[in-house]
Order: sequence, then structure tokens, then C-alpha cells
Amino acid sequence: MRNPKPETGGHKRNSAPLLILISAPSGGGKTTLCEMLLAARPEMTRAITCTTREPRAGETDGVDYHFFSAAEFLKRLQAGNFLEHATVYGNSYGILKSELLGKLREGKDVLLNVDVQGAATIRERAEEEPELKKALVTVFLTPQSVDILEERLKRRAQDSAAVIQKRLAVARQEVGQWKNFDYLLFSTTKPEDLKRMLEIVEAEKMRVARSQAPEF
Repeated sequence: MRNPKPETGGHKRNSAPLLILISAPSGGGKTTLCEMLLAARPEMTRAITCTTREPRAGETDGVDYHFFSAAEFLKRLQAGNFLEHATVYGNSYGILKSELLGKLREGKDVLLNVDVQGAATIRERAEEEPELKKALVTVFLTPQSVDILEERLKRRAQDSAAVIQKRLAVARQEVGQWKNFDYLLFSTTKPEDLKRMLEIVEAEKMRVARSQAPEF
């Protein structure tokens, strides 16, 4: 009788890499979830954003951000190098298409933490790039009600009452976009959010479209 081959990671070894995009309204918990997901999946890497702002103390170019001059950023923008970009408080931010494709071609799962507007742009651009379209998995994370979100924002104690109300008004508009995502993940506790996010990753890893044929 032949001895069976030892287990070697199964679908993890044979499945194509994922481009996981997590979006949420302000205060929805996406940054925390992304940090926990990266800690739970050491083989996963985050997409490094480009920015024109000055590095802060302790930040390293190519690790925290790709730091560009305004001229270099504009040159890349005009060349169509960015998958998505935005200007925030006078500084430009963008995600290079080559950053994502390079990591995916290395077989790495890539994590994107973006706002709802950025997610819409990335979905649109991925339609033009077969590699990105095949890898892309979009998740919308949100509390189950605006009251819960308001309580979270108050608990953070980072914003004034007026700013919180402004964030809630924006959040109401953002939540209306949930149907455009592959998954809707209602945020409850941090451990439960991570558990369900890991289940999404595992399910996507087992999709036939991303798998190689079994060896018999």
C-alpha cells in the first residue's frame, strides 16, 4: 500500500494570491482590523502608499510610505502610474499599480486599507487590468447602526461634537455603497471581526478560479 503524501498546506500552496481591499466609514474599525489581519497572516503584506508629505519621526522610506517630491508625484500621476490617488490637507497620496502587481507576481497576498471613494476607483481600474481583477476581494466593514458608530467615535475622544456629527453625515453616505463590495462585514468585537475576516480570506483562497488542479 502506498503511503499518502504528507500535507503541505493544501490550498494555501496552490491558490493564486489575493488583493484584499477593506473599506469602512470613519470610525468603522478598518485600520484596527487591517493591523490584526497582518499579524494573523504573516505571509500577507500591505500595499505601501506614496505621499508628498514629509516623513515623521521614525518613518522609513519604502517601509511606512514611499516619500516622493511633489514634482516626482506629478510626473508619476501624468504617466498613469497610480491606481488610485487623492489630496488630503495639501499632501498627495497614491497607490502605484506596479506596487500591487509586483507583490502579487511574487505570490504575496496584498492588503489595501482605503476609504469608500478610493475603493470605487480601485474597482473601476481593476476592470482594466486582468491580474488585479482576478485577485481583488472587497470587504465593507461597518457597525450595524449609526448609533453604534456614534458611540465609537465618542469613545475615541479624538473629535469635537461638531466633527463627530460631520463624520456621521459622511458615514451615512458611505454606508449606502455597501452593495458595491463583495462582502459586508458587520463589526462587533475585535476578535469576532478578525475571525470572520480570516474566514473570508480562506474562502477566497479555495475558489476554483484561483486554484490549481489537485495532483493525483
